[in-house]
Amino acid sequence: MAVDAKSVPLEDQEEQERQVQRHDAPAHNPSAPPDEFFDISTTVDPSYVISLIRKLLPANASNNHNSHGDVFYAHVQELETDHTDKTAPTLSGDRLLHVSNDGSESMEIADDFHKSAPEERQNNGSYDGAEQCGHSVPVGEEAWEEYGCILWDLAASKTHAELMEITLGIIGNLACHEVPMKHIVSTIGLIGTVVDQLFSEDAQCLCEACRLLTVGLQSSECISWAKELQSEHILSRILWIAENSLNPQLIEKSVEVLLATIESSEEVVLILLPPLMKLGLASLLINLLDFEMSQLLSERVPERYPVLDVILRSIEALSVIDGHSQEICSNKDLFRLVCDLVKLPDKVEVANSCITAGVLIANILSDEPHLASEISQDLPFLQGLLDIFPFSSEDLEARSALWNIIARLLVRVQENEMSRSALQQYVSVLVSKSDAIEDDLLDFQLDELNSKARTTSLRRIISLLNQWTASKDDDKENEMMGNRYEDDINIDRLLDCCCKHSEPNKSVLI
Repeated sequence: MAVDAKSVPLEDQEEQERQVQRHDAPAHNPSAPPDEFFDISTTVDPSYVISLIRKLLPANASNNHNSHGDVFYAHVQELETDHTDKTAPTLSGDRLLHVSNDGSESMEIADDFHKSAPEERQNNGSYDGAEQCGHSVPVGEEAWEEYGCILWDLAASKTHAELMEITLGIIGNLACHEVPMKHIVSTIGLIGTVVDQLFSEDAQCLCEACRLLTVGLQSSECISWAKELQSEHILSRILWIAENSLNPQLIEKSVEVLLATIESSEEVVLILLPPLMKLGLASLLINLLDFEMSQLLSERVPERYPVLDVILRSIEALSVIDGHSQEICSNKDLFRLVCDLVKLPDKVEVANSCITAGVLIANILSDEPHLASEISQDLPFLQGLLDIFPFSSEDLEARSALWNIIARLLVRVQENEMSRSALQQYVSVLVSKSDAIEDDLLDFQLDELNSKARTTSLRRIISLLNQWTASKDDDKENEMMGNRYEDDINIDRLLDCCCKHSEPNKSVLI
């Protein structure tokens, strides 16, 4: 029996229409998500944006690409969660602000889109497809250009640009592979378009743009990316984002661009680093470290740990570049900050940052050896260095750096001229960390690199322990009473271990 269409509820009719549209889609493409996944007031159906992106996929893709569609669909669902929050982080003025997505803003966005997007018809308040633009469905390369241009026009609107982060994310993932990266670089204007996204006001778009730039600077095509970034206007924008953002993730991603620049090829460094240093890169990184250290010492926020880590890695990388290291190594505020990090009692949550700080201090002392005298009497610092050993067991460079610092400190300690109480404090610190020292020596015994600093450190420890033992032997009162210090056994054990591992190499640090 035929069913009168008028008798079918309106909601059921709309559901049937959506099902027909889904069946018309190519089998290898995932269906666009339903409209209710997006809490955005706009004349453009967000699912249409997703369908445009799907149409950029190869038409002959095999069915196993559905799994990638599922991942993409999950990303869209995650995006929905972001939009259900009525505040979205945007850059406004010189700080990152939270701007409410109220109705008036949506009306302005809709008006802006009508001025910039292709001519459209409204159907129940949504933009329904290329057919409504009066375009026939193109094929092949024409399809890529057609749908890509529509996406480009959509991105001109702020609200629609919030969805464009998906496109940046897709390009970022493709850029991780060599062949797609070559296609990205060979596509005229594409890198420039990505760079232009640095002037977006949407925090998530900025994060994706920075991530893509980082991948580009780390790739074999890094020079092409560097040439697009070399404008002072663009470099200033990257530094501005890092300095003014209140979003920890955006700070992390923007500093990652700077780190990728410093660690890139020699040619990229020659192109980008001089103008960045002229614009104040070194002072910016130190100021960022100062802020993160103040946050760490006042209140530990786990989401800020990656920010601290990438800042330190950037400073450490800069500290070994000829012609630019002096500005880092001569900065006393920086030296104080990294020493404070080493002295941090609980290092578990920021262990990687402490390891990087140790390497950075070793680099600084290599350029500014006189600074070792300022910390040679700082016992909490010495204890902090020894605390880092268990975290650096897999990092040969870090372990060598720690031994180098310890050697520079201990050669400045004059145990023969010290008071007995001061000597006891040194011995107490060394004995309390004897397990960490012994464990590192057992792992280190097969390594022949950088053994000079280690040997010097062990000999200085031996000298301190022997001086302490001798001072006790001269204590007649103690000898007569037959007292034996509780740490005597541990002292003997540490002394024996140091003697054993100090003999193979007879060289002394100068």
